[in-house]
Amino acid sequence: MQIIGCDFHPSYQQIAMVDTATGEMQEGRLEHAQGEARRFYQALPGPVRVGMEAMGNAQWFEQLLAELGHTLWIGDAAQIRRLVVRQQKTDRRDAQHLLELLLDGRFPRLWVPSPAMRDVRQLLRHRQKLVEMRTQVKNQLQHLALNQGVRRKRRLWSGEGRSVLEKLPLQGWTARRRADLLAMLDRLQTQVGELDEAVRAEAERRPDVRLLMTHPGVGPVVGLAYVLTIGPTARFQRGKQVASYLGLIPREHSSGGRQQLGAISKQGNTMMRTLLVEAAQTASRFDEELRRDYRRLAARKHKALAKVMVARKLAVRMYWMLRENQPYPLRPVARMQGSPGHSVVAG
Repeated sequence: MQIIGCDFHPSYQQIAMVDTATGEMQEGRLEHAQGEARRFYQALPGPVRVGMEAMGNAQWFEQLLAELGHTLWIGDAAQIRRLVVRQQKTDRRDAQHLLELLLDGRFPRLWVPSPAMRDVRQLLRHRQKLVEMRTQVKNQLQHLALNQGVRRKRRLWSGEGRSVLEKLPLQGWTARRRADLLAMLDRLQTQVGELDEAVRAEAERRPDVRLLMTHPGVGPVVGLAYVLTIGPTARFQRGKQVASYLGLIPREHSSGGRQQLGAISKQGNTMMRTLLVEAAQTASRFDEELRRDYRRLAARKHKALAKVMVARKLAVRMYWMLRENQPYPLRPVARMQGSPGHSVVAG
């Protein structure tokens, strides 16, 4: 077998390769623009295993290896960096380090979604970006209205509010800006509506998403995003690991018997975390337990902290709903032998 440690960059890659049958080693730099990397991997006899850090802009490389029948392992970049002992960092050393981890069986391999899952993720990401753009346009229109003494808040987007906005006595470039922003808003509303329909259709095709949608506050967008982000529930032994994966647990620096906690780590999918916080606000209005927890923490600390707390609880609940195949409302789950932390669904 050919085992390759690949330090991948957008324009080139540095490799360190070993043939496990003969022990022969090889190093080199492969340029991408001239097709050198493609020709190199096409000429390799199988089986081939390539290990690289998780990074963006590498889907073409993943597709190339899949077409050639080579195996690609993608590793956690933070863990790979922590395993480096020496203080010198070069492309050549990084490739050698990746190769050593592969040969020693210490490579921190990550779960990688299928191409079909990645494509649906693009649907959700595209929708989220358009929603953010729509919010920016609305904020600009709100400021135009406020500068004319019109304060309608959300009512500005009603039919009556739109009429008031269009009739504001604006002149010159200010009027041009209003017209352009209104046209952009209408276009974005149409595009987001089309994407919402696509998300709803995709969610209805998936039983696991329909299961999550039985929980208050969880709609097609949140349910579909959660399933595509978490992947197989067997990857996690307990709900706390899911909360950590999504960056919803606090940073911690404890030593010498003293515990010191900070803000949430945010070491996870930003879009999923945002959607969970938004869903938590609705869930806390319709679920008695979440409403009680939200009010208690909001009164003692702050509403923002309470929203994040409910988002964490919601993420853990959704994990147990998928793992136990239980719709809402959830029932207590008996502790399973050999499964630590598998005691209560409600998290």
